[in-house]
Amino acid sequence: MQKFDVLIVGGGMVGLTTALAIRKNSRLSVAIIDTQPLAEISEQHDVRVSAINSASKQLFSNLGVWQNIQNSRIQPYQHMHIWDKAGYGHIDFDLSDLSEREHKGQLGWIIENSIIRHALWKKAEQDAGISFFTQEKLTNLAIGDSEVFASFSTLPPITAKLVIGADGANSWVRQQMKMALTFRDYDHHAIVATVKCPQGHQNTAWQVFLETGPLALLPLSNPSETQQTLCSIVWSSSPDDAKRLTSLSSDDFAKALTAASDGKLGNITLESDRFSYPLTMRYAQNFIKDRVVLVGDAAHTIHPLAGQGVNLGLLDAAAIAQTLTESLNSDYSQDNQSWLSSIKLKQYERWRKAEAAEMIAAMEAIKQTFTPQKEPVKLLRGIGMSIVNQIKPIKNVMIKQALGFKGHLPNLSKMID
Repeated sequence: MQKFDVLIVGGGMVGLTTALAIRKNSRLSVAIIDTQPLAEISEQHDVRVSAINSASKQLFSNLGVWQNIQNSRIQPYQHMHIWDKAGYGHIDFDLSDLSEREHKGQLGWIIENSIIRHALWKKAEQDAGISFFTQEKLTNLAIGDSEVFASFSTLPPITAKLVIGADGANSWVRQQMKMALTFRDYDHHAIVATVKCPQGHQNTAWQVFLETGPLALLPLSNPSETQQTLCSIVWSSSPDDAKRLTSLSSDDFAKALTAASDGKLGNITLESDRFSYPLTMRYAQNFIKDRVVLVGDAAHTIHPLAGQGVNLGLLDAAAIAQTLTESLNSDYSQDNQSWLSSIKLKQYERWRKAEAAEMIAAMEAIKQTFTPQKEPVKLLRGIGMSIVNQIKPIKNVMIKQALGFKGHLPNLSKMID
């Protein structure tokens, strides 16, 4: 029977980052279970992308994967333009609003999820202390006095001293451990696709708040083009409206998209299939139970309107790794379990639950602010956005939050001067 210190269920971006972060400053042995094959980088863009902020970029740099991500398709952006279609206000964020020391040259990066996962996976494969189990899913977790027994259908079981659930919003680990979940339907479905914008994305992340929900047009890298015209869209709308939009022909959907974005990027055309999925707020009532810890979407999910969900999960990864490695004794041995201090694990839980709760509240406040309102409220909302756009100190605070440099950051995510 194979024995490991840490078993990570889920080999997505957060699970792989957790493994690499644990190995960065410790000799703990790690096993990763994930049956989703590693996709090779395709010439066609992945419709699922992430807006990576500076704190996450710093984390990837410290783990030695950022250079590999940069060598693939990656699109930095230096501007953000946000406007209210039903009102009169807008806010523009720009690098000039911060010092170079604060922004390090970019406001963020739009990167395809498959590219991030590919770089992390390849890095993890190079580490002899990380083992992959990709043939079968787990069927059972049994918590013992000193270890967890993880069973497969036909493969021999393995054991670990700690299990980390990084297996997404519908986490099998969370369900297996009967960890209670608070959730609320956002009454939104997100439509994602790749589109072409003839006027170019201008290294800008665009977002418009519509009566039915927010629409984001995120810049994509296209090495074959001089003028960068590809964008990834995330269009959040009511379930009925999302159904209507996805049933439109490609041409009619593109026309609707052009109208929704006020033609600011030209007459948009559709470049990929459209996919739609429901949006739900989830918040695990506990992030730890016995010898099990939750990270990423297994612990919390938020509305994608600010693009912070993945960044929040990556900070979970860095935080649990820091919590474990700080607990290790210098004379670590296979039988020494001081690094599994329940006090330290509780500290992780308080740390990350507070950050997740704050982000959930912020997303709810923004969503409620832009729900359909009567005309006087729309006017006040527009005036408020315009005022904020003119007050540099307030904008600075908002940009720093978007960059990720706020709150209690794990060491691996801190900005290095």
